[in-house]
Amino acid sequence: MTDLAIVDAASTPLQARVGTKFAYGTQGVREALLSFAVSNAHDILEEEILIHAGGKQIEARELAGNHGTRLHLVEGVGDGWLEVTYSALVDITRPTGEQVGPEVDFDRWVFTRPSRYAESDRLAPMAARLFPDQTGFERVKAVALWVNTHMSYISGASRGTDGAVDSILQASGVCRDFAHVVVALLRALGTPARLVSVYAPGLQPMDFHAVAEVWVEGAWHIVDATSMAPREAMVRIATGRDAADTAFLTTRGGRMTFNRQEVTAVLTEGQLPREDSTALVRLA
Repeated sequence: MTDLAIVDAASTPLQARVGTKFAYGTQGVREALLSFAVSNAHDILEEEILIHAGGKQIEARELAGNHGTRLHLVEGVGDGWLEVTYSALVDITRPTGEQVGPEVDFDRWVFTRPSRYAESDRLAPMAARLFPDQTGFERVKAVALWVNTHMSYISGASRGTDGAVDSILQASGVCRDFAHVVVALLRALGTPARLVSVYAPGLQPMDFHAVAEVWVEGAWHIVDATSMAPREAMVRIATGRDAADTAFLTTRGGRMTFNRQEVTAVLTEGQLPREDSTALVRLA
């Protein structure tokens, strides 16, 4: 990322303009569930959502999920095209202080269990062997460093059905694979971890991005083993156990064919915060 303008921005307010445009051909699709909108955890200053299906503009039904996740349900898609245009201006707020309460306690247990793409139960012996002594944030840093050095980021190297075990064996993948391995290894060590989809200013090539979020030192903190974008500038979209909970497109019935997709995420001032891999960073 040496070609990007960077600033020390621990106390500098940040705003981001984020969005996506995508189109899919549709045949007999009954419903489509979309995950592209910025989480309500952020202060959204401006937002526009345009959805066209079957040649006409339609209103999707918004469904509210955990951690501010917003899903948009399009019903009766039918044949033709599903096209989405989305843009938002967002204040990037970073919380401070410890997180407490029954919802936090619930999450800490839920996100320690194995899940579809984060098979922590299968990886427990390996995790114990690789990280026998570290605790707390030192453990988190050690796991992230191991994933970063063990795996190569290769577009198209993984399949949509691959979980953390597959990714470790292949030693390659994309952002979701890196995040799944981090999540699975930390859960195997007893550290709560989950997956978050984000808009990530500075990411190259630009796309939807996936990172891990880990419970350490009294709060949830971002871990990005790809090191491809500064965590300070990331904008939360959806939060879940793994990619099964954060997929940007899910359909019922029929078939969809990819046509085009574009994702944008830039800071309004055009500058990026300096990434410090040793620092704890929280997401709104």
